[in-house]
Amino acid sequence: MGEMQSQITHSDTPPQINGMSSRIPEETKRAIMDAARIEEVVGDFVALKKRGANYLGLCPFHQEKTPSFIVSPAKGIFKCFGCGKGGDSVSFIMEHEHASYVEALRYLARKYNIEIQEEELGPEARQRESERESLYQVTRFAADFFSRTLWETEEGRNVGLAYFRERRFTDAIIKQFQLGYNPDRWDALTSEALKNGYDKKYLVQSGLTIEKEENGRLFDRFKGRVIFPIHSLSGRVLGFGGRILGNDKSMAKYVNSPESEIYHKSNVLYAIPFAKREIVARDMAYMVEGYADVISMHQAGITNVVASSGTSLTEDQIKLISHFTKNLTLLYDGDPAGIKASLRGIDLVLAQDMNVRVVLLPDGQDPDDFARTHPTEEIRQYLQDNAVDFISFKTRLLLGESGKDPIKRAEVIENILQSLAVLPDRIKRTVYLQECSRLLDVPEADLLDRLNGILRKNFRKQHKGEAEAELLEESGKTADPVRVPDQEKEAEDANDLVERELLRLMVNQGQQNTTQIYTDEEGNDVPLLTNVCVYIVSEVCQEGFSFTKPCHQALFSIFADSLAKEHIPGMEDLRMVEDPEVRALVADLAASRYELSKHWEEKGIFVKTEQSDRSTLDQAVAQAVLMFKLFRIKEMIAGLDKALARCEAEKDETGLMELLFQKRDLDQRKAFLCGMLRRVVS
Repeated sequence: MGEMQSQITHSDTPPQINGMSSRIPEETKRAIMDAARIEEVVGDFVALKKRGANYLGLCPFHQEKTPSFIVSPAKGIFKCFGCGKGGDSVSFIMEHEHASYVEALRYLARKYNIEIQEEELGPEARQRESERESLYQVTRFAADFFSRTLWETEEGRNVGLAYFRERRFTDAIIKQFQLGYNPDRWDALTSEALKNGYDKKYLVQSGLTIEKEENGRLFDRFKGRVIFPIHSLSGRVLGFGGRILGNDKSMAKYVNSPESEIYHKSNVLYAIPFAKREIVARDMAYMVEGYADVISMHQAGITNVVASSGTSLTEDQIKLISHFTKNLTLLYDGDPAGIKASLRGIDLVLAQDMNVRVVLLPDGQDPDDFARTHPTEEIRQYLQDNAVDFISFKTRLLLGESGKDPIKRAEVIENILQSLAVLPDRIKRTVYLQECSRLLDVPEADLLDRLNGILRKNFRKQHKGEAEAELLEESGKTADPVRVPDQEKEAEDANDLVERELLRLMVNQGQQNTTQIYTDEEGNDVPLLTNVCVYIVSEVCQEGFSFTKPCHQALFSIFADSLAKEHIPGMEDLRMVEDPEVRALVADLAASRYELSKHWEEKGIFVKTEQSDRSTLDQAVAQAVLMFKLFRIKEMIAGLDKALARCEAEKDETGLMELLFQKRDLDQRKAFLCGMLRRVVS
């Protein structure tokens, strides 16, 4: 495996032209993409072996013993058939180095000695970038000021540094996390920033400075506090947390930066830039509560630790963790009130199909105490030996509190089943249900019956809204057919396959010709020679159909927009798309786990494929288009069925008759499409 030539660097200030924000021109992006040979880029990080036209290696994104990671030079993509990750050269660098799109492009430009001449943005985009960049510059200045104050002033050393050393933080860890101190003066930071030319507007917007409305007086938000900078994924300073050192009960112990254009606490995790590599390497993230908990754990050598900074876990924070791992372990200090408060947010994690475990630390110690009093291997072993799955932990915790009170036990059972209901994986639900049956001493069949009731209720609320669900329940009727979530999941999976098949043909065969049959005005079947991409786009657009998944629709729109400009996009065009989700979808659709051996041809064995046989391609295109239309018609019929149920419940005879006529027309179209499909397949 070749040595990596250079590392991704995260600059605090993006390249600018004459002080203006800039971007990489399209022609430069294309030159980078053309030069970046996928096997060379991936080969810097993964040992690849030639296998036919492709390369094979062990996936760098998950632990595996049998190679399932394939690189295709012809298509310019990589694909892991184990964990599902895929993309092009830029996607690989973004994923492996946790870099942004632009950072990945710059890395590849350096690797292939391509000079980037960045162009200036338009006035509105430039203003927006300028606002955000000004906030970044202010927070960077503040972080530097707090750090200098801590190390270079007498007050900083005697108060701030003394506090950190009392917490047994080493100088190295203090510098790594950029810890600092704000002097105990009303405007120490503010006056220094203004003196250095920083605009009051951005000091106030960032929350570093507070302005009194009545007299316009400016003063520091973090006066007399030790400072914990909060970083973005790439390491830029977004905001701060400040801890007071005195005993003034009238002042909050901790103060955090308010929301700003660059700091949104709901999608930020404390220490994520320092923890991300170890999280990926160990396929596990530990979640603690406070800044000191994180720092002490990192200092003890457990570096895959982050914190939600005192807020309940949010969907955005969970998605940020899931970018690196599906395994999350929560560390608790044994305080029942704190544990119960945090339990309420864990259902969000379960709903994202994360594997959640809990570790209860001994003797009521918090992670900070535990990390400072135990060696690294002992900590690691304790975390491994005492991790309990979340559902079992929650069941035991609530069950212990309920005692023998039957009403409280019933509430516990309902609470546990509500958590089980958010699990998207049916097998996990089944396994947990069996465990809960044992712990709760309740027959599994009774728990399953109640769980199915919750699932059906959640399904109705999700798809009909609470008002409609209540109306149907009062009338004693339900929209027919009602599918439980597992059945709905199967329907979604089938629809996903239909949409992906249509897009697969566009990605892989979009520039090929196909012969399709259309019916003229006299009812005669007439063969039409056309292009695959043109035919699919016209058939979908003339019906006014759309794709259910936003990512699928985005890819289809790229083809439709290109055709409007009389251009059929190929792989070289699709690799230029900035949306990483769309690029990953393209790679997934283009990837093939198997390839036909050339030895078959040598032995006179020929296999018909879409590439080698026109009739095979024609049939595949016709079938994909008809199936797509059939699924859209079925969705429209299902929508009418729900509307008919409402009309019946409300005794709306006029609306009922109109909907019945629409349903008749759709049923006829459905029957026609089914007939066409049978003819194509046979």
